[in-house]
Amino acid sequence: MIAERFKQAFRLGEIEGRFDPVLLGTFLALAGIGVVMVASSSVGVAERLHVGTFHFLLRHALYLGAGLVLAVAISRTELRLIERHGLSLLLVSMLLLVMVLLPGIGAEVNGSRRWLNLGLARFQVVEAVKLLLIVWLASYLVRHRDQVQNTWWGLIKPIGIAGAMVMLLLLQPDFGSAMLICAIVGGMVFLGGVRIRNLIAPALVVLPLMGLVAMSEPYRVRRLTSFLDPWADPYGNGFQLTQALIAIGRGEWFGVGLGSSIQKLSFLPEAHTDFIFSVIAEETGFVGVALVLGMYTLLVGRGFALGLDAMRLKRPFAGYCAFGVSLWIGLQACVSIGVNLGRLPTKGLTLPLISFGGSSVLMTCVAIGLLLRVGYEVDRTRRQIARIREGAAEVAPPAEGAIPGVPPDPSPAPVVVPAGVRPRPPLAPLPLPTGVVPVRGRIEPSLGTIG
Repeated sequence: MIAERFKQAFRLGEIEGRFDPVLLGTFLALAGIGVVMVASSSVGVAERLHVGTFHFLLRHALYLGAGLVLAVAISRTELRLIERHGLSLLLVSMLLLVMVLLPGIGAEVNGSRRWLNLGLARFQVVEAVKLLLIVWLASYLVRHRDQVQNTWWGLIKPIGIAGAMVMLLLLQPDFGSAMLICAIVGGMVFLGGVRIRNLIAPALVVLPLMGLVAMSEPYRVRRLTSFLDPWADPYGNGFQLTQALIAIGRGEWFGVGLGSSIQKLSFLPEAHTDFIFSVIAEETGFVGVALVLGMYTLLVGRGFALGLDAMRLKRPFAGYCAFGVSLWIGLQACVSIGVNLGRLPTKGLTLPLISFGGSSVLMTCVAIGLLLRVGYEVDRTRRQIARIREGAAEVAPPAEGAIPGVPPDPSPAPVVVPAGVRPRPPLAPLPLPTGVVPVRGRIEPSLGTIG
């Protein structure tokens, strides 16, 4: 009878979770802002290239639609299935980075080989590599958690994988993505519980090496010098940044109005991709900028909150995936905005979900789908725990003499002494044997003083 009642109470497989409404709403809001701003910022570029006024808008909408479909598919996939294929996904990411360097397979644009030639379109592989690396590293931190937290060997493997990817990215070359991958890996192993002292030595090696790499190419040096003082050469190396700063300054508090930007009309290079934030500032002003920053803060903060909830519920893979995706989106958004504001050198990183860029939009949607799945399984786990507690309360056998529906009295029953019988006095405590002392209500042996 009791077993049957347990079976009826604990139908955990029938319990469904809910997708996080805050995360979903923020994601759709940023995607909507992206559609509007791509439509506005790409007009001048489309007219200059003679490809039609809404050419970039239609392509952006196409990639966004495909990304939404993939996001729905990922959000319906069990995380345990994704975790099982972590190593395979890592191998795929390494293969993609090698393929772009092969003639005939990789497409070269502006001297860089970052894209796969798919015939009708090109795909920037590093956008997929970021997500695949996050999934593999999350599974690695789950499987080798003790080694990562306590030994050097557990830290060497993820650092070695990241180093191999960085080398392949520098061959493209793509210095910005290489730095971003280093930051994501460092952040994830830190959140995985690695000791700070174990991170200091790799950081002391990696940072000087990346500095040497940055100074080894003349165009990177020019970016650094123009970033420090763009007005020293406003029509040369500092042209992009000075035009971006002019656009931001024109926006003032409330902007010049949607579609009314002047800088996007052949003045600001890459107005629909890397420098779309400047167009947002010009057309919507400080209010629009604050709104966009608030949405990114909400999206990333919600991702970290879901990760913490997953860790509390003993779902470490889900937690590490949430941490990785949040780090990716948050760091990339900070770098892109910092470049537009002149706080960071130009890196060529898009503004997630807003900038035009098929590969970036597609894979960011997939990453958000993974984050939505984390929220779904966190909510489902909470509901399952609640069902177990309710079921345990329902099937618990009643105490002897208890009345159904009436809670039992926690006070002890009184001792009834028959008339004429003298109550027995309490027993005196027994003496403790030699060498035994009471400790916190227990009797434990005492070893005495050694030596």
